[in-house]
Amino acid sequence: MRVDNRLADGVPMRPLACDRCAAQVLVRKSSWQQTSVQWNSGATALCAEREGAGPAFEGCGSLRDTIREAALRGTIELVDDARHGQALGG
Repeated sequence: MRVDNRLADGVPMRPLACDRCAAQVLVRKSSWQQTSVQWNSGATALCAEREGAGPAFEGCGSLRDTIREAALRGTIELVDDARHGQALGG
């Protein structure tokens, strides 16, 4: 999986595997309210919640929980926090 490091604010998408099914996606958490997820064909095939959802799929609750926990643990960075730290000199 290719990680995109071209973002101007220095916080690229990061690979993250779902705790439930191990589907690996790219994630960028801009704030607690905004998350970007990039799926690939392998992750789509592994996701237990996507199976059978068809075009009506609105997101994976298990992956959402995994992303939230990763942000709380600091495994993935919050862009808002990174900007705040830079503004404070840290």
